[in-house]
Amino acid sequence: MKYLSFYILLFLLCNIHTVLGQEEIEEYTVVDSLYREDQVYIGVTFNLLSNKPEGISQNGLSGSLQLGFIRDMPFNKRRNKAIGVGLGVSIDTFNQDLFIGEEGDGNTTIFSTIADDINEDKNRFTFYTLEMPIQYRWRTSTPTKYAFWRIHAGVQLGYIFRFKSTFIQEGNEVNQTDLPELNKLQYGLTFAFGYGAFNFQTYYGLNTLFNDDAVINRENVNLQVIRLGLQFYFL
Repeated sequence: MKYLSFYILLFLLCNIHTVLGQEEIEEYTVVDSLYREDQVYIGVTFNLLSNKPEGISQNGLSGSLQLGFIRDMPFNKRRNKAIGVGLGVSIDTFNQDLFIGEEGDGNTTIFSTIADDINEDKNRFTFYTLEMPIQYRWRTSTPTKYAFWRIHAGVQLGYIFRFKSTFIQEGNEVNQTDLPELNKLQYGLTFAFGYGAFNFQTYYGLNTLFNDDAVINRENVNLQVIRLGLQFYFL
């Protein structure tokens, strides 16, 4: 009986060790110690213009839609801190009372304020931008936790590859697509925070939309872009 008990105990210990070893292997294979938060993002924002010249104001709804992908590069052992570099596109629309036209020679751009007694059906400009966000990223995620808090802060570079200004009133339509005064290279600060897929985001443009040649009544136009809205991340 003494030897039988010894062999039973030895058999149980061996089986327990085998089971624990299998669980450790399964845990190792399930949890990815090199996981990333590579993400597709979609953003929807309200657009504001700052540094407006006297007499220029926004009217109606101005908005933006952004779509892109961000590559996540963690730099600490827990992998909850990372640098993110992305590439995306955006479309921005601004409804306002800044008229953009051209002189009869076709070479000189006109910037002026639309008077209150002018009844226009539409006055807005729209531009399409190729964007590259560069972010510092902090989150409470783990390899198996997909809903978590996050904070993203950084800079964003942009290149405007298409611009169109449209003014429409009864019997008259003016479209401008080629503006020498346009600063095609844009850059600004970004900040986003939230939980799960829903995140608040903001962008503050550091340079002006038009260069110093854009003037109204001897005052530089000096418009800068601000975005406020939501950003959605998808793994």
